[in-house]
Amino acid sequence: MSPPANTGLAYTAPDGGWGWAVVFGAFISIGFSYAFPKAIAIFFKEIQDFFGTSYSEIAWVSSIMLATTYGGGPVSSILVNRFGSRPVVIFGGLLCGIGMISAAFCTSILQLYICVGVISGFGLALNLQPSVIIIGKYFLKRRPIANGLAMAGSPVMLCTLAPLNQFLFDNFGWRGSFFILGAILLNCCVAGALFRPIGMVADPAQKQTIKQAEKTVKEQSNKSSVEMVHPKTVSLLSGTEEEEDKDCCEKFNKYLDFSLFKHRGFLIYLIGNVLMFLGFFAPIVFLAPYAKHLDVDEYSAAFLLSILAIVDMIARPTTGIIANSKWVRPKIQYFFSFSIAFNGACHLLCPLATGYTGLVIYAVFFGLAFGMVCAMLFETLMDLVGAARFTSAVGLVTIVECCTILLGPPIGGTLIDTFGDYKYMFIKCGAVMVLAGTFLFIMNYYNYRMLAKEEKERKAMEETLKDNKHIRTETEDGNIWAKEKMQDGPEVEPLRDEKEELKKEVNGKSEV
Repeated sequence: MSPPANTGLAYTAPDGGWGWAVVFGAFISIGFSYAFPKAIAIFFKEIQDFFGTSYSEIAWVSSIMLATTYGGGPVSSILVNRFGSRPVVIFGGLLCGIGMISAAFCTSILQLYICVGVISGFGLALNLQPSVIIIGKYFLKRRPIANGLAMAGSPVMLCTLAPLNQFLFDNFGWRGSFFILGAILLNCCVAGALFRPIGMVADPAQKQTIKQAEKTVKEQSNKSSVEMVHPKTVSLLSGTEEEEDKDCCEKFNKYLDFSLFKHRGFLIYLIGNVLMFLGFFAPIVFLAPYAKHLDVDEYSAAFLLSILAIVDMIARPTTGIIANSKWVRPKIQYFFSFSIAFNGACHLLCPLATGYTGLVIYAVFFGLAFGMVCAMLFETLMDLVGAARFTSAVGLVTIVECCTILLGPPIGGTLIDTFGDYKYMFIKCGAVMVLAGTFLFIMNYYNYRMLAKEEKERKAMEETLKDNKHIRTETEDGNIWAKEKMQDGPEVEPLRDEKEELKKEVNGKSEV
């Protein structure tokens, strides 16, 4: 197995304390980010009848919202690196509320795409990435458990929002419901307030030294004696000047590490996830409409999402605990691959459910598989790239994944419109996810073999260098000894001659 990725952190993660308050805030932010695009599917049938649109057209609402949530990842990562997680999440909560309140006054499906899909979706993007990133800063040893607890926010919110949305629709209609949901989403601002910054604090003495160095150089700028400046001053200023000389591309690369595209494990993860998301969200978006298509009443159809969410809520922290065990954590990439393939198998078997009982069984297994995937979605990425590069990795992954997230539900809606049956949509999603799980399993096995081989070669090279260094040291010692002998030779000879003369004189006197 590959060695654990270096955290690269300049501080010790507390693994508790205020970190649990951060997990609670992430629980709320991540819950809204993942559950909200699925929960508004309750309104799709009524909005479709109101605007007279097709299945594929109404599916674009959730699709654009999910794609914007993931596509806004790089922007979110840049903002987090620049301002920190707390202000970014608070601003994202404001955008979510503004978008949904504006959607209550929309008069066309295109306006819904903009208000719900783009504005609220981007607000959710500013909630999702910072919440995931800050958990990696607060936790190291308990990170899988913390991620599992935070990710459990999605099923809890989905379990709550699904019946709540149906209740709001029955009493206030879809416009009034959107207005109230906009107010509820403002709670993301409260969650963001819990994200207290953590990390290395800038040293005031160092800042003062830099200021003094700048002042010294300004005073001596008109003089030619630059050598008189203290070496420490020159070193501090040289670092500052080098940073100022960076061009726009280098500054952008500071926030998004594009060298990750040379990372073998990252590329394998990225390709597998892009393929997976082509069939990841469509089944949950069309689950309630599928139940209504089978003449299931509205509340029972909404309750299917609640069943899925309850199982998902139990599965996520349980998966986090299992993934944190000493038996699974070294092989967590294999566990993730299995979860994706298991998710696809559930979708392939869904068309066999022709009644409400079959749909309940499907919802239970789907919730289990969905929770397993979501609990390890970011943990496996952090396991590959480490905490130091995780911010950039999340941003790059989400921007690439947003393409398939955007296309997944509309493709499913097109299949429903073309064949007039939901089973082809479930079969397509299941086949794609089984393929993605198989790909990740095979390629992770290859990656682990290559890492083991590279580690073996590295150790052999270190041994070789160590031996060469030992031989070089012995040779240098021998040369030094010979040189000293050669230098001492001419000085020692006269002493020997004097000693021999003294011996002869002593012997002469003795004979006399």
